[in-house]
This record gives sequence, structure tokens and C-alpha cells, in this order.
Amino acid sequence: MRNFIPFLLVLFVIAALLRVDFFFTIVYLFFAVYWLSRLWTRRTEKRLSVRRHFVERAFFGDQVPVDVIVRNTGWLPIPWLEVNEMLPVQLISPPFYRRAVSLGTHERRRFHYVLNCRQRGYYPIGPLTLESGDLLGFVSRSVTQASPDHLIVYPRVVPLQKLGLPTHSPLVALPTRSPLFEDPARVMGVRDYQRGDSPRRIHWTATASAGRLLVKQYQPAIARETLICLDMDQADYEQGHRHAAVELAIVTAASIASHISVKEHLPVGLATEGQDPLLGQQVRFYLPPRPERAHLMSVLEVLARVQTASEAPFADLLRRQSVNLAWGATLSVIAGRESDELLDTLVYLKRTGFAVVLILIQPGRPRADLHAQASLLGVPIHRVWHDRDLEAWG
Repeated sequence: MRNFIPFLLVLFVIAALLRVDFFFTIVYLFFAVYWLSRLWTRRTEKRLSVRRHFVERAFFGDQVPVDVIVRNTGWLPIPWLEVNEMLPVQLISPPFYRRAVSLGTHERRRFHYVLNCRQRGYYPIGPLTLESGDLLGFVSRSVTQASPDHLIVYPRVVPLQKLGLPTHSPLVALPTRSPLFEDPARVMGVRDYQRGDSPRRIHWTATASAGRLLVKQYQPAIARETLICLDMDQADYEQGHRHAAVELAIVTAASIASHISVKEHLPVGLATEGQDPLLGQQVRFYLPPRPERAHLMSVLEVLARVQTASEAPFADLLRRQSVNLAWGATLSVIAGRESDELLDTLVYLKRTGFAVVLILIQPGRPRADLHAQASLLGVPIHRVWHDRDLEAWG
């Protein structure tokens, strides 16, 4: 009650003018109730604890349950408590969770809601605000008890193993019976002994356990590296369908990275430049090609967070990051439009010794002259606009 203090002052003035003892008693009673309510509310406010439990990383299409536990750790009961949790509109509708409860002495309440991961991104969960007061409504305080946590939703991944990519595509690993070179310091497993195997390869501990001769298998010392170069310059995507095109470009990049890492067990990396909501600024990301599954999750996390930037020259990104790659590496270039500058850069990279493929995220077909020129120079072009284009790729 904002006007309660002026009301008490007016009532006190009236009691003083009329000199009626009953009025003074009412004024003292109201003052006592008011200050007792303030003291009660402050004490209970300090005894509130809040915890939020949920999985901080999820895949596209998952449902993430969230548990909010509010506990009164004090000896004074809380007559009423309003819990208000702000939530991202992309994951739940309406974009808030609100409940009103009362808490007894040392009582704990658990609140539960579910987030639907319908769109990749980096989302704040919260803040959570608790509003409490006295039973008569004399005092009402609003205090933020829990700061926001964050949820990362990985982009959608299309299973590329169903596409039947041709062997002339640089995205395909050519099978071989044995690697060119092996690193004896990196043991990837064991297999049965075969005639011709060197006695130095015998794994004596595994042989004793299995009761048959087993030899060590080493990881190849030379493996094809693939760097996915993603264009996040918003000027390279048509304004009419910019959001859909950017999201499809990210889906394509995530699908290629997952296919190379999980199905082919080969190194894959990512190079892109865009806005990072985690840092609140434009960032140039470069993750060098590596084969580990944990590295794939790092690539997917960047693809989940990155947003388009107003000034992110893609051709400059390609030239700068290519110097970090070994000769013969593959560059999978994902862009929103074709241009002479981009084609000149791809041809330069091709002549430098890289295998290059251009993936255009746009409706219709690429320019005929550009497509013919790129094919003549050995730079294949693929166009993707729908999931069915991915399914018919190659």
C-alpha cells in the first residue's frame, strides 16, 4: 500500500486534534501491524533460496524439462509468494512461467515446465523473480533471486549417409585397404593376427586376455582434412528469405560436419564470422580440423550460437583461414549467393592445392556462365534450398 503512511499520518493528526484515546489506539495498532509486516517480509526474503535444474545443451527437436526449486529456510512462514520466470518465446508460449503459492516453515516447492527446442540458438532461461509480502497487503516486495542460465540448442542435422554422394565429390572419403602412414604412438584398437604382420605389432596383454594372437591397430598419420567455410554476411542472402536461407546454411554445415566426423571418422573444422550472443560482439571463429567427437560438439555449438553480421567479408575469410590448412585439404564453402569475387577466390584456392566445393543456399539455379566457368576450372557447385535438394544431392 503506497498510501498507507500518509493515511496513518492523517489519522494521527485527526487523533491529536480531537484528543480521542480510541483514535490513538487505532493509530498505534496500525503502526505496529505495518512495522511487523515489514520486518516479517524482510526476514522471510532473506531466507528464500532458489535453484534451477535443466540440461544446458540439447539437440533440435528435443524437449528440455526444467525444475525450479524454491525453499523457505527460515522459521517464519511466507503467506504468499509469486514466482515469475521469463523464458524465450522461441522455446515456449507464452514466454513466461508464473505461479502463486504459500510456503510454511522449512517448506520446499518444486515447479516444472518443459521447453520445446524448435529452433537452434543460445537462449537465456530467466531471470526468475520472486514477489512476496504480508497477508494484509501492507508490504509487497519484488526481488530477483535467480540470475539467468543459458540453454544451447544445436542445429538440425540431416543424415547425409542416405544421399549416395558420388566419388568425384570432395565430400566423399575414398576407401583404402591400408593407410599411407601410421602413427605407432596412437593405438586405435586391436585385431586378429594375420600372416605377414610384424611381431612388433603384437599386443601381448590383449593376446593373453583373449587367448589368441592380437595385433595393434594404429591411427593413420595422414588423413584428409575438411574445413567448412560458412558465409554469415547478411548482405549475401536475399532479404525476402534471409532467415530461412541462413538457417538452411547452418543445417547444411552441421550435416556435413556430422557426416565427416561420425561416418567417415575424418578431421573436420569450421571457419565463419558472425555475431556471438555469448560475447555480445562480432567474432571470427576458426576451429581447425580434428577428428574427435568432442571437437564435433564444439563445431555444433558454434553453429548454434552464431548469427549474421552486417559486415563480414566472406572472400577475405576464405583467404585468411586457408593459410592454416595443410596442402590437399578440402574446403566446403557454403554461401548465400554467387559472385565473381567469390569465384576468383575459389579458383585461387584450387590452384594453391586445395580441393574446393561451393554450396549455394538459394532458390532457382546458379548463373549459367558462372556454373560453366566453375565446372571448367574444377570447382563443383551444388544448390540447396529444400531438404529434398539435400536428398537429391550428387
